[in-house]
Amino acid sequence: MLARRQREPEWMDADGVDAGELRRSLAFIRRINALLGYTRATLHHLKRFSAAWKPGERIDVVDLATGSADVPLAIVGWGRRRGFDVRVVGVDRHEKTVRAAREATAHEPRIRIVQSDALRLPFDAGSFDYAVCSMFLHHLSDAEAEAVLRTMGELSRRGIIAADLLRHRRAYAWISLFTLFANPIVRHDARVSVRQAFSKAEVLALRERAGLGFATYHRHFGHRFVLAGEKAAL
Repeated sequence: MLARRQREPEWMDADGVDAGELRRSLAFIRRINALLGYTRATLHHLKRFSAAWKPGERIDVVDLATGSADVPLAIVGWGRRRGFDVRVVGVDRHEKTVRAAREATAHEPRIRIVQSDALRLPFDAGSFDYAVCSMFLHHLSDAEAEAVLRTMGELSRRGIIAADLLRHRRAYAWISLFTLFANPIVRHDARVSVRQAFSKAEVLALRERAGLGFATYHRHFGHRFVLAGEKAAL
């Protein structure tokens, strides 16, 4: 394991990032997510939760740091195939990323893209059934990650799913190999992502400080973890 988090800005997060390079980077990330089953990990936990849903029931989800909205698209498609009316609000703070997400979801009326900082969201507590995020927490400081997890718990009536990388030497070797022929932004950000990812112990500590004791820790393929759980019924 890499001993400590090594914080460093990721190039994709920069306001001045080239729009064309950003789009190519987002497309590459979508392919990697599909190849390694990262999006399927989130759907796996939604499937568990859906055992208690009613046919045709409307389920509202918020996806923080949605990127190019591949997770909302996957969630809505999955829900439609199973007879659920799943609606997703994807949130991202980056103007160029939001533009790409809106173009990608223009055909899907069940997805709405909102430009907002995840630490200053324009939603009331309990606005959604579920709050999800994927590949977001490692971008944040410890205090910010804790705040985002706490906010996810407050926004959601039913539960949360937070998925991200684990900091590990093998993960660093994997990601270096997978991005060997990617563009410079992806090559840089992939390595930075692993170096500033959390360890299992750090994830569990964040969970406790955020008051998400109902969310259980799951290890997934590709050096990835998911915190997922539903609140006790009132």
